[in-house]
Amino acid sequence: MNPVKRLLMGIVVFCLLAIFLFWQIDNLRVERFRAQVTDEIVTRFVWLMSPITASFELIRDFQSYQRLVEQNEELRSELQQMRTWKEAALQLEQENARLLDLNKVRLDPRLTYITGLVIADSGSAFRQSVLLNVGSNDGILDGWAVMDGIGLVGRVSGVGETSSRVILLTDATSSIPAIIQPSGQTTLINGDNSLAPQLKFVEDTSLVRPGDRVVTSSDGGIFPPNLLIGQVATDTAGGLRVRLAADFERLKFLRLLRYQSARTVEDTGALIIPNSIARADENTVRP
Repeated sequence: MNPVKRLLMGIVVFCLLAIFLFWQIDNLRVERFRAQVTDEIVTRFVWLMSPITASFELIRDFQSYQRLVEQNEELRSELQQMRTWKEAALQLEQENARLLDLNKVRLDPRLTYITGLVIADSGSAFRQSVLLNVGSNDGILDGWAVMDGIGLVGRVSGVGETSSRVILLTDATSSIPAIIQPSGQTTLINGDNSLAPQLKFVEDTSLVRPGDRVVTSSDGGIFPPNLLIGQVATDTAGGLRVRLAADFERLKFLRLLRYQSARTVEDTGALIIPNSIARADENTVRP
């Protein structure tokens, strides 16, 4: 280090030491001088502190923004959970409403019933049926009428020990005798894989009006009479159809009616083979 640099370094150290010692002196005159120096320097260099102050405020705002982002993520997660709980609550509310509907429906005192849960559907546009979790062990017989909380859904066609198949009114193979009220016209409800089956063989269509009530007939001795099916409606071609009372898009709990006067169905449905028939077939095949 050359002599000039040493001299400058000494001067700087001396000045700093002098300022330090001067600032530590506890004297009234020195205190006034310090106040004057502070006023002169600080007031003149406020503009120099502005960028530093703004930088600190920017850092503080950024930290606050980070906290807001974290809180926003937490709120989104809680909102998603609330939506899940809401969906579960709506499903429970719908199931509760269907069960309440089942309890409200007034049936003929001669009718008793068994409630089953839908565990599967046909999943085909050409076959309209559902599978229930009740079967022959629960006393289910082929041909029983099946209702939801409001109207007729179909009939049992195929019974196993713990499950049974229900052919819906909308199925193309379904044909249900019915009566149109108040005219008393008899008709046959033919399914065509749509939610509004056709009304066939109406004796006098001039007596039938849209909105007329359609109920089951006891013709054939299979179905109990006066079970609600739906209301008369017309299609674009002027044909008569029935707007079904049952909610076929939300079939969950179904009521299988035990009709004491029903005629026994000998030719059971082929969708589900009862074990008694299966064992008889095995015995026939064995040598």
